[in-house]
Amino acid sequence: MIADVADDELLITRTFDAPAALLFQLWSRPEHMKRWMGPASFTCPAAEIDFRPGGAYRGMIQSAEHGENRFSGVYREIVPDRKIVFTFAWDNEGPSAGRQTLVTITFEERNGKTVQTFHQKPFLTIQSRDGHVSGWTSAFDKLATYAATLAAEEHSR
Repeated sequence: MIADVADDELLITRTFDAPAALLFQLWSRPEHMKRWMGPASFTCPAAEIDFRPGGAYRGMIQSAEHGENRFSGVYREIVPDRKIVFTFAWDNEGPSAGRQTLVTITFEERNGKTVQTFHQKPFLTIQSRDGHVSGWTSAFDKLATYAATLAAEEHSR
């Protein structure tokens, strides 16, 4: 679900078929992030994460059509299995290059599933925000598939 918010922010709420602890791990470990980060036509061959308040992360997504797109940021707040707050900036060319946004993600477990609320702001333009909505939504489709697969594997053990 995409909510109505100010023109310079986005809010995406999504329910995943996985426990909050697992979903939290998929955001906090590079080996997991490489499996789902980026829209459907992208891969994420590079991710480095220093997962602690004040720690930095960096990654790169790529596609045949759009080439390499590097991003980075710093973790501001981490509450295990509940919340992650970090800065996000594109490290490539273009209108959003170097523009830092703040991302807040919360995880709420309900009956073995997790409601993830993703909030990002501020964006320079509505067009930039809308591009990120489609990109994150597509990435969350990949995240949902990956999380459900891992949850099913864990459940069958």
